[in-house]
Amino acid sequence: MAADPLDGLVVREPTGDDHRRVLAAIDPWWGGLGGEDASARRAMLVSRLFFQHFANTSMLVERDGELVGFLIGFLSQSRPDEAYIHFVGVSPELRGMGVGAALYQRFFALAKAHGRSVVRSVTSPSNRASVAFHRAMGFELEPGEEMVDDIPVLRDYGGPGADLVAFVRHLDG
Repeated sequence: MAADPLDGLVVREPTGDDHRRVLAAIDPWWGGLGGEDASARRAMLVSRLFFQHFANTSMLVERDGELVGFLIGFLSQSRPDEAYIHFVGVSPELRGMGVGAALYQRFFALAKAHGRSVVRSVTSPSNRASVAFHRAMGFELEPGEEMVDDIPVLRDYGGPGADLVAFVRHLDG
């Protein structure tokens, strides 16, 4: 059996105090993807309210007290069979080691434990690594309004100028 990629790491619920730490990690971890506008948009997507109102469905990962990953997710209040992964980040030094996949698997288990059968998520069409990751995690691409490099894109889905790719994953079994 393969080792758990989260072994040796602390996985816990985030608190309001973690908000600034996560914001400080986003730009370096994304490497400036999409320029200043995209950077500002990413920061706005990670509002403190997620750390206050969705902490029990979100996860923060630390190694020796240092932030190395996070997943912000929630159970939909409007769609009782669905859960949503809102924002995820893994330190570049831990990418490719299974940390992100392990966080997703934990969220899938949490969603199933709460009677959810569907998980949804979105990403930017320019974030090819994220598109590939979601596909590898069993997500299907949802239809879009147009195709960009064989990826269905929803124009202005995240607001004016914020085109996104939508995913859905069915939790079977």
